[in-house]
Amino acid sequence: MSSRHVALSLFWRTFVLLALLLTGGIFAWVQTLRALEFEPRAVQAAQQIAALVNLSRAALRYSDSISRTSIVKTMDDQDALRVLPREPGDRWEPFEVDRFTRRVGQELHSRLGAETLVARSVNGREGLWVGFTIENDLYWLQAEPTRVVPLTPGTWFVWVGIALLATLVGSVAIARRINQPLRELSFAASRIRDGEFDSRLDENTLTSEIREVNMGFNRMARELAKVEEDRAIMLAGISHDLRTPLARLRLEAEMSVNDEEARRNMAMDIDQLDNIIDKFLDYARPGETRLVPVHLSMLIDRESAGFRDPALQITSRVAIDIKVMADETELGRVFQNLFENARRYGQTPGTGVTRIDVSYSRAGPWVTVSVRDHGRGVAPEKLAELTTPFYRGDTARTAATGAGLGLAIVDKSLQRMGGSLELANAADGGLVAHVRLKRAP
Repeated sequence: MSSRHVALSLFWRTFVLLALLLTGGIFAWVQTLRALEFEPRAVQAAQQIAALVNLSRAALRYSDSISRTSIVKTMDDQDALRVLPREPGDRWEPFEVDRFTRRVGQELHSRLGAETLVARSVNGREGLWVGFTIENDLYWLQAEPTRVVPLTPGTWFVWVGIALLATLVGSVAIARRINQPLRELSFAASRIRDGEFDSRLDENTLTSEIREVNMGFNRMARELAKVEEDRAIMLAGISHDLRTPLARLRLEAEMSVNDEEARRNMAMDIDQLDNIIDKFLDYARPGETRLVPVHLSMLIDRESAGFRDPALQITSRVAIDIKVMADETELGRVFQNLFENARRYGQTPGTGVTRIDVSYSRAGPWVTVSVRDHGRGVAPEKLAELTTPFYRGDTARTAATGAGLGLAIVDKSLQRMGGSLELANAADGGLVAHVRLKRAP
């Protein structure tokens, strides 16, 4: 049983790895900060409370009884800080209930004395209560409990949330920056694949490895452009050089061969050689196309009218208002090759006549034209190979001879126009070629 792998683009892979790395760093930083922040915060809180107790104790110690009562009353009127007499019957609950409060209580005891009481409620009143003595008089100092609390989970959540957001934004920026040269290389390679050899990459980038890759790619593109140019010149020369002796052979056959059947066979052979040369030139044609709206029905009628063979019957059911984005000459060549392929290999068994049905369908921005013959079809395992240059199907479809480039030319031409070709066997016999093109606005 084969395992399934999740396919991620390089950008997302880089982004996920950076995000995981930085997120792990943030949580490690948070744990470190909490550990380092715990002790200073507890000590600082205890110092503040101890300072308030000492100030209150000093203010009361050096006051007479009347002034002391007035000071206590004045401090009792304050919301943030109160000094109250401590009665023997007061009920109080210990302040030390967790690690933080135990550390605060320990620090208060060390600064104010071992007899100091620290409570979180007295007689049911919540707060931070510190019990101290002044000349055998017992007092409570009540302070706001917020003075001695650690950072709340909400505060940590806000800090961590901001850090994670910054991490995600930073990861996107870094991943995009890292993958930019690769994205440019991928785009340039796709243009090379489509036959556009003028793609050039930046050779002045600061990264040495990327600079070397770009320089090598540009050198390869220049070499491919030169090879393509030389190939076009060579094929044009071959075409010219071959057609001249073919013309002489045709003239010689017409003038010197007396046997009419032999003369006709020689003429057919010469025509076949001429057609093969045309196929080679069509397949090697440069990939530049200019897409314009094309009336599909008119083009199909024009190409079908070019076949003056009584044994070929083409029926088109394409609506007259259908337009597609294509190069008109290139698209005409596509249907010409499809009709020719059907004429050669798609004869209806037992009739000697080739019937071709042309229909269409629309799906969103696409138009699919189906060209079907009523022949014997092709073995399903060989359908994918029919667009391979110089490949022919089984013997049932090879009664006629040719260059083996017709469907390869169709496939290549459609790719240049942004379309596609799909071949299939009809349910009741025959081969169907589905030509998919973009619908004109």
